[in-house]
Amino acid sequence: MEQDLYPVATKEFSQKRRELAPETYSAFIAFSQQVFTDGALTGKMKDLIAIAVAHTTQCPYCIRAHTKRALAKGATEQEIMEAIWVAAEMRAGAATAHSTLAIDEMLKAKPAE
Repeated sequence: MEQDLYPVATKEFSQKRRELAPETYSAFIAFSQQVFTDGALTGKMKDLIAIAVAHTTQCPYCIRAHTKRALAKGATEQEIMEAIWVAAEMRAGAATAHSTLAIDEMLKAKPAE
C-alpha cells in the first residue's frame, strides 16, 4: 500500500489547527490575508514571490496554493516558471557563496609555506 509523503490538506487539518490554538490561528489568517493584498506590489506579484520562496523552502502545500492563486490573478505560466528559476538561482547562489566557509577551512588546514 503506497502512502503519500505529504497528506492532502483537508478542512479537518485546518479545523484541528484552529481548535488547538484559536487566537494564533485567527491572527495568522488575518496576517496572511493582509500580506497578499495589493499594495506597493500587486497580489499577483506577491504570489509569484511566494512561489519562488516556496520552492526554496520546499513546501509542497505552498507551491500548489500560490501557483493556483497566481494563475487566478492572471499570472502566466512563463511568469511562474521564471519565478521558479529565480528561486533555483538563489538556492544555487547561496551554496556557491557558502563555499567560502569550506575554502576558508581548507586554507587554514594548509601548512605554512
